[in-house]
Amino acid sequence: MNQQGRFTVTTALIVALGGFLMGFDASVISGVVGFIEIEFALSKIELGWSVASLAFMATFAMLGAGPLSDRLGRKPVLQIAALMFALSAIWSALAGSFFELVAARMIGGLGVGAALIIAPMYIAELSPARLRGRMVSLNQLNIVIGISVAFFSNYLILQLGESTAEWATAMNFQAWNWRWMLGLETVPALLYLLFLTRVPESPRWLIMRQRDAEALATLQRAYGPEQADAELEMIRANISLASQNESQQQPLRYLFHKPMRLVLLIGISVAVLQQITGINSVFFYAPMIFEQSGIGTDAAFMQAILVGLTNLVFTLVAMALIDRLGRRPILLTGVAGIAFFMFLLAWGFNAATYSLAAADITRLGGDIDRTALQALQGITYHSDVDFKSALATAIGVEQTQLYESRLIAAAIHMNPQLILVGILGFVASFAMSLGPVMWVLFSELFPNRVRGIAISFVGFINSAISFLVQLVFPWQLATLGTAPTFLIYGVFAVIGWVIIARLLPETRGKTLEELEQQLVAHTDRTG
Repeated sequence: MNQQGRFTVTTALIVALGGFLMGFDASVISGVVGFIEIEFALSKIELGWSVASLAFMATFAMLGAGPLSDRLGRKPVLQIAALMFALSAIWSALAGSFFELVAARMIGGLGVGAALIIAPMYIAELSPARLRGRMVSLNQLNIVIGISVAFFSNYLILQLGESTAEWATAMNFQAWNWRWMLGLETVPALLYLLFLTRVPESPRWLIMRQRDAEALATLQRAYGPEQADAELEMIRANISLASQNESQQQPLRYLFHKPMRLVLLIGISVAVLQQITGINSVFFYAPMIFEQSGIGTDAAFMQAILVGLTNLVFTLVAMALIDRLGRRPILLTGVAGIAFFMFLLAWGFNAATYSLAAADITRLGGDIDRTALQALQGITYHSDVDFKSALATAIGVEQTQLYESRLIAAAIHMNPQLILVGILGFVASFAMSLGPVMWVLFSELFPNRVRGIAISFVGFINSAISFLVQLVFPWQLATLGTAPTFLIYGVFAVIGWVIIARLLPETRGKTLEELEQQLVAHTDRTG
């Protein structure tokens, strides 16, 4: 690799740390929810809000990050995002109340929204055309790596809490486990802030601000002295053309005109489907889900690591296949897999029974009121909701929450390996389809004159659905039960598969103009 290539790759890797922090920040909460529910005596909706508050704020940050970066520059906005990640991690770890924790998570949401928009934008604006695709994909890859590292670090902190080593005891990992989980993000956030001082401003932004000399210096490092001048002129021409195109952009209301009905329906359907099939319920509540299968807390955290690794592997598979097989077959296969594995999970949990024998009650440790539990002895429950309700009646809500994992492990009769297969199969199906393909489709489906505003609109819908799914998931488990919750996700996947099969054309190998003629003109003829 020549000097210019090394500069581009190094700079892209530094900027893509924003993706790592985004993935870490979003998923680290999965290990926290069980502990904060007890410590702050949260209702199920409050527990959901502690998770979803980050997505709530990120939704609005995404809307403002682009215009703010046009005013301040790409690099300053990334530095602000890094600062938000660090502040959020520190405050979350020190939070003394539910309100403080949510406020800290919302600050992290500002960083997530900004990093999601600006990091890939910066990388695309710096990278030569021959490297651009691979360099921009580093950001998505880092998001997935961040999710995996969050699952692993949560498990590691849980294990350190049980360690008898003097240094582990001194750091109080056991009593402060969830605080360490959240606070650990401070380290990569501060490193990101430090490393960003070594990257230049985007040459495209500099040229937009008539700072051509600074832009040329950066372009020489990325392209070499011979090509830098030509690239400078090309960017100038593109900026001029973009200004002309902006004057021709249609307003938001044009999206709802008759010619746009088909393409808008496809875009909204895919945006909703990506989230309503429950992916963030799995990512952000993975240990909680695995605990419902009776394997215990430690094993649940360990299996959550497998979720992150599966997501990483099959994201790489999707990156390798998307231009080889096409968008439509990958989506149809992946969504069919999502439906199948959600139905498998629903069947597995529906087949579970819960009963406590005398020996089970005797083996329970801790301060559980074993005498009160004898009222449940010998009774078989066919629903997790009924079993938890009986527990709450017998020993109280507080003890039920505190010892839920242990009580379920003692009482449940089911195949936990089936649940592991279902979750990993679901994640694999998502990671190779709806996860990466959605944003590719958005960039291809919408006509040039509305592409920017259309992607913002469907992206907003996608984020809003993500927020709602995260918010209500704990309530769903407590009120509907595990099996009905996964059944609902499976039904949504089937509906989504039918919509994709009926409406979505293959976009691989077609120019944007050909797609516009096929989709928008088709709507004109048939609508």
